Amino acid sequence: MKMIVKIAPTNEVVRKSMHIEAAFNREQIMYTEVLPKLVSLQKAAGVPEEEHLRYAKCYGSLDEAPHEVILLEDLSESDFVMLDKHTSLTDECVKSILKNFANLHSLSYALKAKEPDTYDQFKSTLRSLWPLIAETPEFALNIEHIEGAVLSVLDDEIYKSVVRNKMSDMFKSMVKVTKGDAGKHGVIIQADAWTNNIMFKYVGDTLVQSIMIDYQLSYLQNPAMDVLYMIFNCTDHEMRSKNFYDWIDYYHSELDKNLSNFGLKANLVYPRDQLDADLKRFTKPILGLSLLICNLLMRDAKEASVVKENMNAGGFFDAVKSMSKQELEKESLARGKKRMEGLIDTCIKFGLI
Repeated sequence: MKMIVKIAPTNEVVRKSMHIEAAFNREQIMYTEVLPKLVSLQKAAGVPEEEHLRYAKCYGSLDEAPHEVILLEDLSESDFVMLDKHTSLTDECVKSILKNFANLHSLSYALKAKEPDTYDQFKSTLRSLWPLIAETPEFALNIEHIEGAVLSVLDDEIYKSVVRNKMSDMFKSMVKVTKGDAGKHGVIIQADAWTNNIMFKYVGDTLVQSIMIDYQLSYLQNPAMDVLYMIFNCTDHEMRSKNFYDWIDYYHSELDKNLSNFGLKANLVYPRDQLDADLKRFTKPILGLSLLICNLLMRDAKEASVVKENMNAGGFFDAVKSMSKQELEKESLARGKKRMEGLIDTCIKFGLI
């Protein structure tokens, strides 16, 4: 039997700057406690097995720092594949992920209604890592490097004006959002749904299923965070321009469908107009984070290895510093420029900023 063995880095600089102990601890909790509990709700409600929330089986884990290990099902054995991070996901891929989100989020609402004490326990355990990272003196000192890394890719003043002297506000808003109470609409979110954190299964050319594979950043937050983060980081402006409103409609209808298994209704639990308002409210923090992620993901394998080397040598912030100074291939720069400009174009087109 093949399996995936996730092993925590032992490099102390990396562990400290990336809060590795907290990240691995939360993923263990998700795989061994939270996800099994959510599926048990579906079983108790008589939800057909094919509609259950699907996640990689966890065969065991070790939670002893700095040697944390998680043993997971190798989904490639079931014909799941990872797609190209540089290529926009298709409409069917996005809808498959949104279907997963609706399933995951609906189960948080069901747990809150049926077992509030268990829900509160998970809520207190799954706290955002963002304040731990962004409230350090190092982060404040390196905001200009993050902004510089983004500006170094952009040419047009229209796009630069959206970013210049504003990245700090974007990340401050991210901290404010993640530190605050998620309120009555809060759910357990996956929190890091970019292309390579999702695997897809095809039969011929037909997509039949997708599964999220990374829960290291999961915490309790508004559902719109998952939806917007995925759309921004897995698709391009052209795809968003054609499908954005349809995707939001689809997510909300799937949420309602899943909630109905527990006698709940989306228009009471999380109304559509609230979702629309939240998407706009979370655009600033998600845009800032997505621009940083885009700067990382636009690199080819050789360029990415340089960032990784800098991270291993000096931690996350040394890697960030190096990004704005690194000379990139023309193809990488063009890819990043198109992706970043597309993010800003989308925000403007749909009135999000």
